[in-house]
Amino acid sequence: MHIWVDADACPVVVKDILFRAARRTGRDLTLVANQMMRVPAAPNIRAVQVPGGFDVADDWIAERVTPGDLVVTADIPLAAQVVEKGALALSPRGERYGKDNIRELLDLRNFMDTLRTTGVDTGGPTAFGQADRQKFANQLDRLLAQAK
Repeated sequence: MHIWVDADACPVVVKDILFRAARRTGRDLTLVANQMMRVPAAPNIRAVQVPGGFDVADDWIAERVTPGDLVVTADIPLAAQVVEKGALALSPRGERYGKDNIRELLDLRNFMDTLRTTGVDTGGPTAFGQADRQKFANQLDRLLAQAK
């Protein structure tokens, strides 16, 4: 299982959890972003900088993910692509995306996007907190244990 991270908007605390997990398990971890990212010096951890542009990092990940890999992303369309390819997807808040919920989440995301483009203030996500961090760490541990 290779772990891919849509890293541009991924919280630093989530990246730190992923770095520790990659070191502990020896799993390959790749962070993909439009900007240069610092990663710990480890043979199984790397960062890839892709050109700027709409969905460039998402497309890069989607082209390389294979069944059984794990993708960490808050981007629902990317999650839908990787689930379709047989990979696992997890949000930085610890929400697991799967065949059972991805269509509903994608429809809701598209509906909210339509509202925003018509001028409706839909608000934004709540602040990332300790409960989100803990939920992510717990889900990650479960997925890594299942993959053994």
